[in-house]
Amino acid sequence: MTSTAILAGVDEAGRGPLAGPVVAAAVILHPEKPIAGLADSKQLSARQREALFDDIRAMAWDYAIAQASVEEIDTLNILRATLLAMRRAVEGLRQRPDHVLVDGNQTPILSMPCTAIVRGDQSVAAISAASILAKVHRDRWCLQAHEQYPAYGLAQHKGYGTAQHLAALRALGPCPLHRQTFAPVRQAREAHAR
Repeated sequence: MTSTAILAGVDEAGRGPLAGPVVAAAVILHPEKPIAGLADSKQLSARQREALFDDIRAMAWDYAIAQASVEEIDTLNILRATLLAMRRAVEGLRQRPDHVLVDGNQTPILSMPCTAIVRGDQSVAAISAASILAKVHRDRWCLQAHEQYPAYGLAQHKGYGTAQHLAALRALGPCPLHRQTFAPVRQAREAHAR
């Protein structure tokens, strides 16, 4: 890999929640436009992520955001759906990268070299940028979903299996936005089918 190689960073958001898509982003940073404050999205406040989301989209050389749907998660399983979303994000870039760096320990199947980096969102700026784009995009999806199904509290817990979310699932059963194959959702569905 030469120093002039075009590198794309890739990360995802939303593997663990019980509802909604898994979102992935791919980012190629501009070598002459460094973005201050990049870090793992989980280490930043919502306000910091929102500001960086705009900075990344304005200053990155290229970026793409993609997702795998609830239906794809239920059909493929969450790992395969995550890798699919990552592949879609890379394929959505206008600029073809020479090498792709992915947060985690597995890589999607791509037409260019790809390296998995555990905790890459903490050590590789392009992966940090991708983690921020994916997280903000998914959080915004949760806010829209909350307007459609307010009883589940998606705006607060972002779809994760919090006590509030599990209580709503038990009381109401799952909605169409829930991942039907995830155990708490399946259990709530079966309880409501009796």
